[in-house]
Amino acid sequence: MVTPRKGVYDSLMLNAEGRRVADTWDPAKDEAAGEQCRSYGAANVMRVPGRVHITWQDDNTLKVDTDAGTQTRLFVFGAPPAAAEPLAAPKPGEGGSWQGQSVAEWQYAPTARGAARTGNLKVVTTNLRSGYVRRNGAPYSSKTTVTEYYDLNTMPNGDRWFTVTTKVDDPVYARGPYLTTTDFKKLPDAAGWNPTPCSAK
Repeated sequence: MVTPRKGVYDSLMLNAEGRRVADTWDPAKDEAAGEQCRSYGAANVMRVPGRVHITWQDDNTLKVDTDAGTQTRLFVFGAPPAAAEPLAAPKPGEGGSWQGQSVAEWQYAPTARGAARTGNLKVVTTNLRSGYVRRNGAPYSSKTTVTEYYDLNTMPNGDRWFTVTTKVDDPVYARGPYLTTTDFKKLPDAAGWNPTPCSAK
């Protein structure tokens, strides 16, 4: 995957203000300000090349760790979670965290009586700290809502994959939703797991 250069925002649905903000992007300035994780927030982290490790934190919380940027997402089933802790102090007037608050639910397909229930995972994330929906400085605001659908697939050869379909709705910087799909293959072990810190460059 190659990150488009600054000024290339095709398919992102940025409005005029979103383009104006994107055109001011300066990765060196982000690094100097301790803002190098801006493209690793929930609206983009599943698009950053890398691996994920998925476990249950407890009976109601699915934990997703990413090696890219060493981020942790918590998908809570049931009542919305308490406010997430920011990884760094937010800007004045801006709350939230890079991964926000994620509420999850299983969506089951209708089945014949006696058949095993199958379903997919829906996750809605809010309370985000503003960041980049693409690593080239294209912004999303703290008012963004991220809706994801996780679909598990088994190939004829037995390989297991999941596809995450992501919809980013931002009333501040976008003129419509931004839609992407990303695929992950289940691996037999953690041999390639390589946690790396966030980088703005």
